[in-house]
Amino acid sequence: MLVTLAQRPDLAEAVYAIPYPPDSPRFMAGSLTSLLVRGRRVARRWPHLVVALLEGDEPVARGIMVPFRSRSPFPARGWDEVVVWAAEDALDGVDPDTACALEIAVHPDHLGRGHSRTVLEGMRQAVAAAGLGSLVIPVRPPDKASVPLMSMSSYVARTRPDGLPVDRWLRTHVRAGGRICGVAPCSATVQAPLSDWRRWTGLPFDRPGPVEVPGALAPVLVSSDYAVYVEANVWVSHAVPGFSR
Repeated sequence: MLVTLAQRPDLAEAVYAIPYPPDSPRFMAGSLTSLLVRGRRVARRWPHLVVALLEGDEPVARGIMVPFRSRSPFPARGWDEVVVWAAEDALDGVDPDTACALEIAVHPDHLGRGHSRTVLEGMRQAVAAAGLGSLVIPVRPPDKASVPLMSMSSYVARTRPDGLPVDRWLRTHVRAGGRICGVAPCSATVQAPLSDWRRWTGLPFDRPGPVEVPGALAPVLVSSDYAVYVEANVWVSHAVPGFSR
């Protein structure tokens, strides 16, 4: 069963308690932009755009979106850009026309059951119910971490013999009707002191230059006192019921 937090506000705590997989990169918690859309903020302001998949009365997957007024179809700064736009529009009272999915998370105990695709459908329905005409997603393709030195554009071009993307998460989106629209080359940025990077990764970070970090889609760039990670994402557009693309 699919619900939004507007329909079931009592489930907010359980929805946000759905854990990430244990191998998820801890360093993404260092994104300053993500603080603007910390869970409780989105749940309070846009509960109709937080979708939960229930088994019985237990949330097993979630999809989180924010609304904004589109300035350009697929901005180069991706995830970070639309989060700032959503916050600006909320502060300025600007009416949105687009929803951006910030994440889809499935409980690790419930993986492999097609829940991501079900949540995607619920998100499309929620966007339509909100009167928004577009759903866009700066997708983080997880398998890119195996080839961190490859450009995202080259990675996206890799397909299987059946024409579907090699990356499993991009493949899920395409199978669900998503359309790959381009690359956001600097979609998410984390900059932090080396002490934070050591704590997040367990790596020494004892020399300047690029460092490959498990789970990172590109090398982390290390200076003498700090390190910066710039992640490219892939823009995917999903059709919204009742609206043409």
